[in-house]
Amino acid sequence: MNIQSPAFQHQGEIPSQFTCEGTNLSPPIMWSQIPAASKSLVLIVDDPDAPDPVAPKLTWVHWVLYNLPVESTGLPEAVKDLPAGTGEGLNDWKKTGYGGPCPPIGRHRYFHKLYALDVKLPDGLGTPTKVQLEQAMRGHILAKAELIGTYQKKQ
Repeated sequence: MNIQSPAFQHQGEIPSQFTCEGTNLSPPIMWSQIPAASKSLVLIVDDPDAPDPVAPKLTWVHWVLYNLPVESTGLPEAVKDLPAGTGEGLNDWKKTGYGGPCPPIGRHRYFHKLYALDVKLPDGLGTPTKVQLEQAMRGHILAKAELIGTYQKKQ
């Protein structure tokens, strides 16, 4: 399984337009080579370097999507209409949707994690947190792919 973005390379800098210093809209993300037995996909974007990469204390969650259709091949830049059936979880701003990088200090890493699951998760999940979603996924992960971008505020 593979995940990538035409906006930045793996381990490369996320362009500022996708951050709090820009338009704070989601970057384009593409995926491929989904295992044949997959029934749904999950995308979680988080930052394990919060608040300071020298002394991280928590992982800040930026985006939580689940039940992405396996036929989908990605999400466009500034996605507004998610693929039919996609569920949204809560980020750490207690909202659904994408929240771009906005590190208070230093250069942070942003992990875009794509999971292929052997089930479609129940609609009853509602708007789960990352922890709740990870619990629901437990035992159902067929494959995982990761795209890491970095960002440090310019100002």
